[in-house]
Amino acid sequence: MTVFRIDPAVANAFPDTLIAVVTATGLRGHGPWPATTAALQDLEQQLADGTWQPADETDPRIEAWHTAYRSFGTNPRRIRPSVDALGRRFTKKGTLPRVNPAVDSYNAVSVQHGLPAGAFDLDHVTGRIAIRYADGTEEFTPLGEPGTTENPKPGEIVYADTTGVLTRHWNHRDAHRTRVTEDSTHVAFVFETLHVSRDGHLLKAAALDLQGLLAPHTGQTAVYYLSPDQPQVTV
Repeated sequence: MTVFRIDPAVANAFPDTLIAVVTATGLRGHGPWPATTAALQDLEQQLADGTWQPADETDPRIEAWHTAYRSFGTNPRRIRPSVDALGRRFTKKGTLPRVNPAVDSYNAVSVQHGLPAGAFDLDHVTGRIAIRYADGTEEFTPLGEPGTTENPKPGEIVYADTTGVLTRHWNHRDAHRTRVTEDSTHVAFVFETLHVSRDGHLLKAAALDLQGLLAPHTGQTAVYYLSPDQPQVTV
């Protein structure tokens, strides 16, 4: 069991936050995931046809994250929220990245709904996961850079467990240690909004959409919600 917790200081600074935690237990990451493949291809076709495009920084969903990043000292045009970076890449290239079926699934749902997303292999998490302000002593090894060690700046919002930082700049980039691979079997996926009063319905739809993509390839899925009113869940 893993505890997710929003630190009181973060909850107070962002009182309209809602985070969905979608868990998959007994995940089977090898082999084809036809529904995920179809979801990716459908988004790519819509972009090519001009009938849909990803949210950009003029969209209120992305603009809210830019404002949040600036509040803790991060330049969001240099270090972008994950959904912003993914949408820009998608618009430029016309295709979404193919990493592995589980990652591809949450990327598709993230860009479709304009919400940041991430994922952690819970078998590589130590202790509880806190969404909190960094104190500057923590260590972070970026995804895909196992030989690199960074120290988040004091005041930066991070996901962290008892070993180190799992995501820098709230949702900019995940850590290498808890990355999701085809061999991951116990995974927590997160979707986030800073304006539940406006976008809560999108967050809940995203969680359900991801569950639908995961369900044929996992033993069990569940959805939990974190908010200032419910700052801790055990998954």
